[in-house]
Amino acid sequence: MTLGDKKKEFEKIVIAYQDKVYALSYQLTGNHADAQDLAQEVFVRAYLNLEKFRFEADLSTWLHRITVNLYLNSRRKNKKDNIAYSLDEPLLTEEGEITRDLATTGSDPQEVLADREKQSYIRQALDSLPPKYRAVLVLREFQGLSYEDIAKVLGCSLGTVKSRLNRARQALKEKVAELEEHSSQPKADKVPKVALKKSLGEGYSRP
Repeated sequence: MTLGDKKKEFEKIVIAYQDKVYALSYQLTGNHADAQDLAQEVFVRAYLNLEKFRFEADLSTWLHRITVNLYLNSRRKNKKDNIAYSLDEPLLTEEGEITRDLATTGSDPQEVLADREKQSYIRQALDSLPPKYRAVLVLREFQGLSYEDIAKVLGCSLGTVKSRLNRARQALKEKVAELEEHSSQPKADKVPKVALKKSLGEGYSRP
């Protein structure tokens, strides 16, 4: 591959995947500044290793793997993973802005407040999870990857993926219940998937 061919191929990759890489970066880091830094580093690594990539393989999985590995490496270097969240900031989507509030079946203020509190607990619980647990939850619950694809991204066995995901879900559930208990709220038996996706920033695009 000549230098000119490499640059052309890389430009195509950036155009096709920049929004997806940024979205995953945001879901992992939880804020725009870190997401931008991570996404930029992903494409730098992708460019440097482009000649090693076999184009018969899945490009999306390859970029997912680079993103997650860089995220995990950065968290190992900085174990104090301080993630800044804005619970009131709207989600930016191709269709416009939407709020983070969960849909409710009525307009009862207490019900709306309970939904907001649930999202707040989940967000705090996610913040407290080890990076490897947050990564597997993002890949499965938000990115919608299969167990097989997650195994490829993380470079581990299928059994490890399932085990890590189960532990991540259990850890999240326990932390949410703990937060609810400390705030004198009823203890939840289950973390709603829709609430989890909202807390991860569903639909976020680059600012």
